[in-house]
Amino acid sequence: MRLLVIDTATQALSVALLEDGTPIGHFHQVVGRGHAEALLPAIAALPDGGRADAIVVDVGPGSFTGVRIGIAAARALALAWDIPLHGYSAPSLIAAKAAQDHDGCPIAVTITGGHGELFWQCFTADGMTATTVIASTPIAQLSQMLDAPTLYGTGAEALVTARGGGAAITLYPDAADYPLIASLEPLPPSPIYGRGADATTMAERAAS
Repeated sequence: MRLLVIDTATQALSVALLEDGTPIGHFHQVVGRGHAEALLPAIAALPDGGRADAIVVDVGPGSFTGVRIGIAAARALALAWDIPLHGYSAPSLIAAKAAQDHDGCPIAVTITGGHGELFWQCFTADGMTATTVIASTPIAQLSQMLDAPTLYGTGAEALVTARGGGAAITLYPDAADYPLIASLEPLPPSPIYGRGADATTMAERAAS
């Protein structure tokens, strides 16, 4: 059983080809805004061009553009190869990774959002069960709400700075870590934006 994992929800570009849960090809790099140009070459460089029996893709939340790029590529490949496609969330993968080297307290994951906000979600100490829903909150407000001594994720450093205390462990979702959450219920391959759209339609503006 070969599984192609695609993760472009954050500043990192990450792909992995897993065979029975073991990575046989892997690329992970913090590329910032270069996902669109680098994703397909990264997949093509995997063994057999990344050809798999199924695909899983990070559906967010995170970078609006990055999430859409990853899902669009995953949908195109799944259609071309006629294979199943499922999703997973960025916070769940970060939490599972954090749980491998954690002090046994609940895990708080923060991911860089837009407009001075952070996406965040809390998990049990084993990183496998979410205890809050995914939310997007201004950093200043979140600094008064989230009191976990250690914060994980791409937004951890910004929040620790705003709080004036605590420990920040910057973690990006890594496709090779997907086996950590393979037992979780898969998500639909549709974006989790975590916050409302910045733009509104003319009908929405007229109704407001």
